[in-house]
Amino acid sequence: MNLNRFCFLLLALASMGSAFLPHPVVMWFLFANLLTVVIYGADKMAARKAWRRVPESTLLMFGLVGGWPGAIVGQQVFRHKTQKQPFKTWFIISVMVNIVVLVALSRYVWQ
Repeated sequence: MNLNRFCFLLLALASMGSAFLPHPVVMWFLFANLLTVVIYGADKMAARKAWRRVPESTLLMFGLVGGWPGAIVGQQVFRHKTQKQPFKTWFIISVMVNIVVLVALSRYVWQ
């Protein structure tokens, strides 16, 4: 199975799993963040061993769907994707978009 597809399969399973648990939104963010940290660690290991890598677009997507705190943790713990400027810029934009969406949802939907 393609590594990129496997990552998105795990994300879909996390989404389905969180839907059946109490507090599905909280569980979604927990699963998305844990999975994001694991994927950053796996990508760092793949980079060191010259294995097939996780595409940057996948790492950005995991941050965009709510895993950005886990991405920040993964970047710091594994010292991964902290210097590459195009990625860093897109990551910061995705974090800002995520925060704006969460604030909008909290103001208009969850009141």
